[in-house]
Amino acid sequence: MDNKMTLPRRDLLNWGIRGIGASAFAELLLKDQANASTGALLSHFAPRAKRAIHICLVGGMSHIDSFDPKPELTKNHGKQAELSEKPDIFFGRVGPLRGADWEFKPRGRSGLEVSEMFPHIAAHADELTVIRSMVSQSANHTPALFFQNSGFEFNGYPSMGSWAAYGLGAESESLPSYVVLPDGRGDPNGGSSNWTNGFLPSQFQGVRFGSGERPVQDLFPAHEIASGEEEASRSLLEQLNEKHRERTQLDDILSARIRSYELAARMQLAVPEVTDFSGESVATREMYGIGQKPTDDCGKRCLLGRRLLEKGVRFVQVFSGGPIAGSPRSSWDAHENVKQNHGAEAAKIDKPIGALLADLKQRGMLDETLVLFTTEFGRTPFAQSDKGKVGPGRDHNKGGFSIWAAGGGFKPGIAHGGTDDIGWKAVENPVTWHDFHATVLHLLGINHKRLTFYHNGIERRLTNVHGNVVGEILA
Repeated sequence: MDNKMTLPRRDLLNWGIRGIGASAFAELLLKDQANASTGALLSHFAPRAKRAIHICLVGGMSHIDSFDPKPELTKNHGKQAELSEKPDIFFGRVGPLRGADWEFKPRGRSGLEVSEMFPHIAAHADELTVIRSMVSQSANHTPALFFQNSGFEFNGYPSMGSWAAYGLGAESESLPSYVVLPDGRGDPNGGSSNWTNGFLPSQFQGVRFGSGERPVQDLFPAHEIASGEEEASRSLLEQLNEKHRERTQLDDILSARIRSYELAARMQLAVPEVTDFSGESVATREMYGIGQKPTDDCGKRCLLGRRLLEKGVRFVQVFSGGPIAGSPRSSWDAHENVKQNHGAEAAKIDKPIGALLADLKQRGMLDETLVLFTTEFGRTPFAQSDKGKVGPGRDHNKGGFSIWAAGGGFKPGIAHGGTDDIGWKAVENPVTWHDFHATVLHLLGINHKRLTFYHNGIERRLTNVHGNVVGEILA
């Protein structure tokens, strides 16, 4: 007689499924399956960085007043611009040349020139990789913002943050892979279209964090629910989902929606913790300008951005500037007066961003974090005014402008490319948004040509059918 205990195959499987260990194992298998289905964590080559924080200036920062010194422009201040073609600008009022409103100085060991508009950022010049030859395809704010964020002129295409989250996968089980921190004065033109997941699965949508005690809208119920009632509701929902899964084989869209709700439940514990600054030292909060005017809003968002990155968020986006319309302007759209507008906007963000760079470096995070500082276009070297008058404002300029990056894999303390003598057109190594996006993905370990998603008969990608990695700015 055989004394060994035997179980029918079906009973054995049922026992295993109900066991705690088996349940945990099944959860791990499901995670692996989900990651594989999205290409998550499958780097095409060794990444230089694991995460990114993108500071997005809304309205069009003037490059010739910030990161692109033009002594010839200052020398010819007040003279009429000699242009070979009619400028493609927004208001079409071409006044005389206008020199920079801020003085440029060589900074650090590198000697990289940065203007006095950004003294705190300038102190980190040896960490910066400035691209002085950016070009865009639009001189209109909303489509230019879409180009900057998604590589397409129209809304509905996934943003760079969504593509990065899709390619890298989730590092945290309790927080989204992609978090957006808008300016306290409101969302930019196009609103959430700037951080949409487009046709990618919905878990890669940027999650908007606001201010106050409840930064994520509708994360918590409107009134308190007893724990027993909450558990019973979730149990019922799980049963209903399971029945639907058996009946329909659960398509990708519904599966992504279920994962989003599961993430929301975990976020109820994680969000209050990550947004609580009480554990940060007084010195750290002061460094970011928290509790001070005018830096409090941006300071809180930059510090929160660092804390989110520490907790495993892959991509954080910090906006500087709200809606374009309104008076006074709540963005970098300096049509009326560059000195007044840019001076006020820079005072809000310069200290917090300088603190972010210092904080990431002292924590040993900068080498594995991309810090991106961009704007949708630049501003004209000539004044926005009637001929003969040197007005205080500048119009939009898509033909040449500056952005910078720092951190994992960028060559620090350099300026790449260049505009002409007055800062009107990129003439040396022009860089498109597709090139920039390809370079960012490359540093995250992703080949931009291989990161694709099938949609409407096309293998879509962030860089469309364009883009080249800018090897000259890589360390």
